[in-house]
Amino acid sequence: MSEMLDYLVIGGGSGGVASARRAAQYGARVALVESDRLGGTCVNVGCVPKKVMWNGAGIAEALHHAADYGFSVGPTAFDWNRLVGARDAYVARLNVIYEEMLEGSKVTLLRGHGQFSAPDTVTVAGAAYRARHVLIAAGGRPALPQLPGAELGIDSDGFFALREQPQRVVVVGAGYIAVELAGVLRALGSEVALMIRGNTVLRQFDTLVQEAVTGHLEAAGLALHRGFTPAALERRDDGLSLLSEDGRSEGGFDCVIWAIGRAPCSDGLNLPQAGVQVAADGHIPVNIWQDTNVPGIHAVGDITGRAALTPVAIAAGRRLADRLFDGQTERRLDYDNIPSVVFSHPPVASVGLTEAQARAAHGDAVRVYTTRFADMYYALGSHRPQTVAKLVCLGEDERVIGVHVVGRGADEMMQGFAVAVKMGARKGDLDDTVAIHPTASEELVLMR
Repeated sequence: MSEMLDYLVIGGGSGGVASARRAAQYGARVALVESDRLGGTCVNVGCVPKKVMWNGAGIAEALHHAADYGFSVGPTAFDWNRLVGARDAYVARLNVIYEEMLEGSKVTLLRGHGQFSAPDTVTVAGAAYRARHVLIAAGGRPALPQLPGAELGIDSDGFFALREQPQRVVVVGAGYIAVELAGVLRALGSEVALMIRGNTVLRQFDTLVQEAVTGHLEAAGLALHRGFTPAALERRDDGLSLLSEDGRSEGGFDCVIWAIGRAPCSDGLNLPQAGVQVAADGHIPVNIWQDTNVPGIHAVGDITGRAALTPVAIAAGRRLADRLFDGQTERRLDYDNIPSVVFSHPPVASVGLTEAQARAAHGDAVRVYTTRFADMYYALGSHRPQTVAKLVCLGEDERVIGVHVVGRGADEMMQGFAVAVKMGARKGDLDDTVAIHPTASEELVLMR
């Protein structure tokens, strides 16, 4: 392209695509750079295929409860390849849809790897493209440990490449990716060991969530190894063996999954050539407007290290385009009270501050309400896992500043409560709301 673009987006994930399309709708001349499948992590090796696997695991769980409701279910067989094939076909359709959306929005798709050659210039497949504004939305990738034999394991991307179900698998990590993958594999019939360094999983969440999910994992039959810091991975006659720093050794596994976090994809962008500041961990710092330290260069999504969630990248990218190309000068994303879900078994949903965060910020002005109950879904069976919920409230008027739920349906109920928290709802507002009965969500408006 000989003419200067208005907007050049590096990265065809959810945030990049959303921002590019919004800018083009305002009449901007936009190009987007992507070397891999469109849709980024979410569509290809994240939210979408993960939710498909979680849905499949949920059906397996429902079969276990079928007899409680009078169904005589004979022997069943699970076909991993059939599920994976259908999942991958669905993802492939989404890849095509993303490309069609870009074309329909008149965004030029540049295939290749983008690198800065100047602050306003990005080189793709040997051709240079100049733009008034450049958005870095290159996302992240799974992190791997620097340990002997680490290459014998796979990461979360590798999980979605499995063509056979591992029968004995170890998952290393305590975050949401580790919990989700471990839960799916266990529900689908694999023997699963989960190695964590602390005593509970999901340590960034409220303690109520940590304790509840850890208990649910153990009740589901996962072998939970606490205080386990990996030192090496070895292949032995009976399979893979994982060694810990304290001398323990757990072996006989046919698959080891590293789920120890994610790293930003900033190292291949030639950022020094553009003068873009990069943090020690590879993330790109941005201000409240998604601006980097270089005028005209912006960043959204996982590469910024702020709230690594697909809807966050989309919202930030769209608001940035609103500001740059539609004159909405004050348009930006508010990063407070962002809801999130962990697709564990049962799922977790949270919005706002944890109790610990609230007390650290506000001390004795915080009041907490909790509830524990067995969901009615399990009433006819002998196994009755508890749903737990917590409201974190602030001040005399008890403004709700945190909601945390672990239980069946938590993922779907939280969206509405997130709206309430964002609007500044008080505990009294919840109390004055008529409960929908019989549901699990009604417990959030009945706490005393």
